Amino acid sequence: MKKSLIGGLAALMLTANVAFAQEDTVFIQIEARTSLNGAQQSVNKYTGSLQDVNGFSLGGGWYGVALGPYSRTEAQQVLLNLQNRGLIPADAYIEVPRAYGRQFWPVGAQVLDGLAPVPAPEVADPAPEPAEAPVAEVAPTPEPTVEPVAEAAPAPAEPEVVEETPRQARASERALNREQREELQIALKWAGVYTSGIDGAFGRGTRRAMAAWQEQNGFEETGILTTLQRAELLRQYNSILDGMDMAVYTDPRAGISVQLPMGAVKFDRYEAPFALFDGTGVVEGAQLLLISQPGDRKTMNGLYEIMQTLEIVPLDGERKREANGFLLTGSNARITSHTEVGLRNGEIKGFTLIWPTGDEDRRTRVLGLMQKSWQRTDGVLDPAAVTDAGQAVDLVSGLKVRTPRENASGFFVDNSGTVLTSAATVAGCSRVTLDGVFDAKLIASDDGLGVAALRPTNALAPRRVAAFRTDSPRLQSEVAVAGYSFGGRLSAPTLTFGTLEDLQGLGGETQIARLGLSSLPGDAGGPVFDGGGMVVGMMQTKADGGSRRLPEDVSFAAKTGELLSFLQSNGIRPVARGGAGVMAPEDLTALAADTTVLVSCWE
Repeated sequence: MKKSLIGGLAALMLTANVAFAQEDTVFIQIEARTSLNGAQQSVNKYTGSLQDVNGFSLGGGWYGVALGPYSRTEAQQVLLNLQNRGLIPADAYIEVPRAYGRQFWPVGAQVLDGLAPVPAPEVADPAPEPAEAPVAEVAPTPEPTVEPVAEAAPAPAEPEVVEETPRQARASERALNREQREELQIALKWAGVYTSGIDGAFGRGTRRAMAAWQEQNGFEETGILTTLQRAELLRQYNSILDGMDMAVYTDPRAGISVQLPMGAVKFDRYEAPFALFDGTGVVEGAQLLLISQPGDRKTMNGLYEIMQTLEIVPLDGERKREANGFLLTGSNARITSHTEVGLRNGEIKGFTLIWPTGDEDRRTRVLGLMQKSWQRTDGVLDPAAVTDAGQAVDLVSGLKVRTPRENASGFFVDNSGTVLTSAATVAGCSRVTLDGVFDAKLIASDDGLGVAALRPTNALAPRRVAAFRTDSPRLQSEVAVAGYSFGGRLSAPTLTFGTLEDLQGLGGETQIARLGLSSLPGDAGGPVFDGGGMVVGMMQTKADGGSRRLPEDVSFAAKTGELLSFLQSNGIRPVARGGAGVMAPEDLTALAADTTVLVSCWE
């Protein structure tokens, strides 16, 4: 079996072949990417505003972007300065040279060669301890199995139900311990009648809340709950967990013990570093992960980055990372997600609870019981605990990576990074990205023409900007559309060649031109080049013709004059001039790669 992405990364991070004599020489690690192309994009982003940008291989298919080298004192000052100015991520950190491998940027540079590597001392690995198989006890005869143990949480003893006078109720109330008194305040707050702190002290606020609850439930308003009333309040409070079957779940392989809603989720399989739980159907959309892997702070930071690429961690939510742990929360129209992870003694452990949005009361109760019962036990999940089902391009350890709703094309039209694209592509998006990395906002659109203008939220300097042709090209002349024809599956745009068939649409529309080429949906928004590399139009989305089917090689493009008017009316100053000579195919390919971008629409 193949090792999971995270497991492989953890192993590579934990093994080092060299140590550096200059321990005071360090780098500032600012980003890690899962592909060389993505890392190159990050390098390009930072070189426009920062000095000393380096790109290194991290191993396991990962690539890092780092600043340096610096002395440790200098690095701490630079790190703080750049973070305060918002020029690097808030979670950037100082890293030693031995963490890096082959350097891919700057091209030809090998800054590590000057840092005098020396062999690292060899340390014998401790003999691995055999993993303890999960055991389930089944009454009356214990039978060992490979499954972890789930034991029902002990139900609280129900108080004797008696009728009491206020004096008797106050006397029985005095027998309650602090935890029981706090539980009553929590239940009153849940009932919506108590707004003060949970302190176990029954002052005026608590008494008023008790009286309000009594009124709501048809009892005499004394402000003192009888034993019967306390039992009813707690019954109402706990009724929301009916069917959840909260049970203490102990997994020796993961080294975790915690109360889980076994009525809502059930164990599926291990895909390191996760123990995956699917929903039972009782709560639609419920899922759960137990997280367990060996590793250090770097491994934990890698997990922090990877978790945020998963569909189960929505984009909108809290992101908090500390030295020995992190918190990720998020919510969308479908799910609410909560992830807690901690690092202790070389073991990274935590959990993720995924719950349907709109069931907040029950989710909060389940989450609170999980947090309260959480315990680490001996053992950590083997990084090799993976299955073939968990390995795919769009999966990380069996979990689906977040993907955009739609991918199409666009192209740079000015030096500030403004992008022209298809209006249909970006309509109704909660988030738009360029090349899957840079966030952009919609600044103008024309639905009639089918075009939209995007501007990066952070400064972005394109390598080259497309130039618009102001005179009309010849009919039957060769044109080429640059676009991400296959929705971003390829790392560079594709050129599709054809001819300019007409300077109007089939119905005589003067704002569009008809092309003789076969385009794909991903080409929408891409530039249409003439033979000299000048833009003569923007590829339009292929409309659904209903019962009328056009030939496959019929496509349409918004004409240059219309595009220039749209841009200029919105304060955008594109490059525009007359036609040029013929460009060599390889030069046209390079121009397309520099000016064309992948435009992604996210839910």
